[in-house]
Amino acid sequence: MNSIYKSAEGERAVRERYLQFLKHWPVPNQQVRVPTCEGETFVIASGFENAPALVLLHGASGNAAMWMADIAAWSQHYRVYAIDVIGDAGLSATSRPPLASEAHALWLDDVLEGLHIEHASFLGLSNGGWLALDYATRRPERVESLVVLCPGGIVRAKNILLKALPFLLLGKWGARKVREMIVGRMPANASQAHQAFADFIALIFQHLRPRTERHPILRDDQLKRLNMPVMVILGGKDVVFDSAAIKERIERTLPHAEIRYIPEAGHFIPGQTAPILEFLRASQKAERVSC
Repeated sequence: MNSIYKSAEGERAVRERYLQFLKHWPVPNQQVRVPTCEGETFVIASGFENAPALVLLHGASGNAAMWMADIAAWSQHYRVYAIDVIGDAGLSATSRPPLASEAHALWLDDVLEGLHIEHASFLGLSNGGWLALDYATRRPERVESLVVLCPGGIVRAKNILLKALPFLLLGKWGARKVREMIVGRMPANASQAHQAFADFIALIFQHLRPRTERHPILRDDQLKRLNMPVMVILGGKDVVFDSAAIKERIERTLPHAEIRYIPEAGHFIPGQTAPILEFLRASQKAERVSC
């Protein structure tokens, strides 16, 4: 199997930078390695051990560091498990099994078993949103509530390569412009921590071979299996997915879903920590009342 990195030196640079981020994880945590059918999986667990479980699945080419701004708030109420998805720029195995199979669901089965989790709330971004949706449609009994941000698997992805290709021919400046298309432009008053994370994303883009496999599109009958509370967060200026089409399809197939549509946001939508927590806690309270 070919390496997911362009070079051994690049892999080492990304991992060393990631380890530096993990030293500054904002709350007390346990870092565990779980054996699975796809190889070892790295997980950061934060929050009280007896609190309800919340599983986080980051986007493609990412790792658990993307949740560092959210973890302090969420871990006050949940036992939060930030998983490094296999085949990405974290510390998990480099395996990339076919998306059009049960492989990722079986992998998550093993992760949950290794963490002694029977059921949990799931939160995923982009590719992580597809992973969460795929798992919830296959194992709805294990998913208490579901939050997805700009998820794959609802509509076909846009052909961003057509827009990005001219920039990719323009060296570092062009590569920065492509990153800005996807994750947004760095604010003029960005904090030192924000700048450090942006530099980390640039390092990953430089050295990681991106996933090229398209997400399988979930059928209507699959989506209708999602009888748990569902929240979908979309950015109107998403360059990866047609957010208006996602919104229309979710409204048609999952009328009970809460949709948070932000017209001016792109594929990366900051500032969602509090709304997500409010939704998760309200869903948890409603479940207790119904019981």
